[in-house]
Amino acid sequence: MSFSIAELFTKHNQDKFDLYEQHLNNQMVRVLKTIGYDRHYKSAVGQYLYDQDGTEYLDLLSGFGVFALGRNHPTIADALKETLSLELPNLVQLDVSVLSGLLAQELLKTTPDNINKIFFCNSGTEAVEAAIKFARFTTKREKIVYCEHAYHGLTLGALSLNGEEIFRNGFGPLIPGCSAVPFNDLVALEQALSNKDVAAFIVEPIQGKGVNLPDDNYLVEVEKLCKKYGTLMVADEVQTGLGRTGKFWAVDHWGVKPDMICMAKALSGGHVPVGAVAMTTKIMDTVYNRMDRAVVHGSTFAKNNLAMAAGLATLHVLKEENLIEKSGIIGNDIIASINAMSSKYEFLKEARGKGMMIAIEFHAPKSLKLKAAWAMLEAANKGLFCQMITIPLFKEHHILTQVAGHGMNVVKLLPPLVLTQKDRDHIVSSFDQVIAETHQIPGSIWDLGKNLASHALKGKSK
Repeated sequence: MSFSIAELFTKHNQDKFDLYEQHLNNQMVRVLKTIGYDRHYKSAVGQYLYDQDGTEYLDLLSGFGVFALGRNHPTIADALKETLSLELPNLVQLDVSVLSGLLAQELLKTTPDNINKIFFCNSGTEAVEAAIKFARFTTKREKIVYCEHAYHGLTLGALSLNGEEIFRNGFGPLIPGCSAVPFNDLVALEQALSNKDVAAFIVEPIQGKGVNLPDDNYLVEVEKLCKKYGTLMVADEVQTGLGRTGKFWAVDHWGVKPDMICMAKALSGGHVPVGAVAMTTKIMDTVYNRMDRAVVHGSTFAKNNLAMAAGLATLHVLKEENLIEKSGIIGNDIIASINAMSSKYEFLKEARGKGMMIAIEFHAPKSLKLKAAWAMLEAANKGLFCQMITIPLFKEHHILTQVAGHGMNVVKLLPPLVLTQKDRDHIVSSFDQVIAETHQIPGSIWDLGKNLASHALKGKSK
């Protein structure tokens, strides 16, 4: 009997929610059904998803940033097919691979000139775990400092550096020696580093939860403070890297040279998981300082040929299609266009971000009727207003977005870098229409708001 993935997908696609409820996380299915996101997608190309009826959706999540090149990019797919067809030796382990060396070489052409070595792994959280270990071993210090509201992953070490309690609650005790400082607070950071006992300060150049931007001098001064106190500066670019912000690395906006850069997501091309830590030669040579330590840290599936091929193809596409420059232009245009609406909409506070990393924040209005409606939602669940934006965007305008974080009135966009001017126009006009509807009380969008508030209150009572 032949084996066919196509046959399995066709036969069982309608069963996916039942299968997930029975064998995986049934709460995820409940969430999708509650907010009306329970679609049966059949195919995906570039920035678009297609359901079983052929309806097209503009995907502004891009798999939380994984599909920076869009879905099923032909260059990535062809590279993977070719790699499989060559029957190459793979993961020999007592060997080194050609493709990993080539990918490291190409990545290091993009990094600041103080960084000359690469460690490969499978994901962003693995990259953070490696950075923690490498920093501790290199400095012979235990402490790690991170920022409030940071997100660095969900494995135990990375979780210990997460600034949102919802992810941490119930999983302790976490690893010792980790402490938080406010983002953008140089005084607090210097105080934390001043005893010269901190191994590393890990920071997202732009925070993913909320898309919080650094002050103009923040990262530059962070680099100086880290050097002053012998602390390694680790830039977590898992989400911001590889062109997301209109530069190859977000730190390039400020000319900063961290000691380590963590990366993943977009490097995969959307097909094969891959992560990495770029670092100085000193860090690499300190950790791997003798032959008997050659395998002191590693990852079984890291450097596999498919992952390395996907990474090489991704770098090729970014350059060949000039996606970083294009994404910066269109992304910044989206931000400016939505900000231009703020004068006519009381709920709209601002749009912010860089390139294709965008936040649209809402706040309490001044007029009494709107203020009362806002208060009703906030009392039910802080941040609920944004669901009144994301749900109509999805149902009526076929745009997939997300709320930027727990308890936030921020909608976050992480579009593929391949957006067109037509996509830009659709995004701006759709936000304009949906935000306008929130200012009409009573109205159908506030019927949705009442239903959301009712669900939230029922959830609190259980």
